[in-house]
Amino acid sequence: MSVLIVGSTALDSIKTPKSANPRLLGGSASHAAMAASFFGPVNLVGVVGDDFPRRYIQLYERHGIDLEGLQRVPGKTFHWSGEYESNMNNRRTLLTELGVFETFTPTLPAAYQRTPFVLLANIAPALQHHVLDQMRRPRFVAADTMDLWLKVALPDLLRLVKRLDAFVLNDSEAQMLTGEDNVFVALKKIHRLGPTYVVVKQGSHGSILSSPRGLFICPAYPLPKVVDPTGAGDSFVGGMIGYLAAAKGPIDDHIRPAMIYGSVVASFCCEGFGLQRTTKVTRAQINQRVKELERLTRF
Repeated sequence: MSVLIVGSTALDSIKTPKSANPRLLGGSASHAAMAASFFGPVNLVGVVGDDFPRRYIQLYERHGIDLEGLQRVPGKTFHWSGEYESNMNNRRTLLTELGVFETFTPTLPAAYQRTPFVLLANIAPALQHHVLDQMRRPRFVAADTMDLWLKVALPDLLRLVKRLDAFVLNDSEAQMLTGEDNVFVALKKIHRLGPTYVVVKQGSHGSILSSPRGLFICPAYPLPKVVDPTGAGDSFVGGMIGYLAAAKGPIDDHIRPAMIYGSVVASFCCEGFGLQRTTKVTRAQINQRVKELERLTRF
């Protein structure tokens, strides 16, 4: 089954102590769509300006990502610039230029409106609502968020969560949303807001799932070197929903391995700047890392 992914499509300029990489393909939708494309067809909805490089369009297409929903309008593409310290957990934003993304309204082509699996990547909750209003009875809807929306759009976000099958956020956002320092207490409170599945991302410590079958602790794949973690969280959730869309049977039967596959795809993302590493990976390499992770966590 196909996946619809709606989010930001951006140009990222990323600095580390050892390297500077300007105007890489980035954005939540780009990372999630590339990750999901390893498992099946992907429909992408986003917006880019007339400065968006043709080579990035071709990169999407080489990975089988349908671009009928990618709006191309006059103006500048959303541009983000950030700098990492030697400790990759520490990052600061140097520049944010919204460009054409500032007035982005996601409009779904008719063919996208019946897509069975939907990922609302990190965009304003009002836009996520707008996407769901255009959908026709999707089978599974997941959404990601960020701390900004908890601060400036909390009422919209709370209304959105009621419409979701799965809600994805990181541990600091879970604490901010619920007021709970204990992630397991926070998970229970988030369930009461509506979603059947809640996934809390914990960076290099993996992620935690709370579902009707209980808790699942998903490890991160151990990397000896992290080059650039930008987009890893989006890659994780993109790989997860891509795997779910490809699997047959109930969501409950597949969401745990889906998280493992998402974790592995995210590990490849961290090994290169932007999408440089992810776009060179094969499904066989992904499968091999899944086997390694299974061996490391079996007891």
